[in-house]
Amino acid sequence: MKVLKFKTNINCGGCVKAVTPYLNSDESISKWQVDTNNPDKILSVSGEELEPHQVKNLVEKAGFKAEVVRVQGIGGGDL
Repeated sequence: MKVLKFKTNINCGGCVKAVTPYLNSDESISKWQVDTNNPDKILSVSGEELEPHQVKNLVEKAGFKAEVVRVQGIGGGDL
C-alpha cells in the first residue's frame, strides 16, 4: 500500500466536501483525509495502485491545487 501526501489549498469543510466526490470515485483510493489545521493543508491518500499524478488530477478537477510532498511504501519508507 502506498501513502501519498500533498500540500493543497483545501482549507475548509466546504472545500473538503467539494473534493469528496472526485476522490471517492477513484477505486484505487482506499482512504483519504485532509488536515485543514496544518498550514500546508496536507491531503493524505492511501491505496494499492496509486500514482501521484492521478490524485493531483482529481484534486485539480475539483478546482484545487495539489503538490506532492511525500510518497511512502508499505514499511513507511519513502519511495
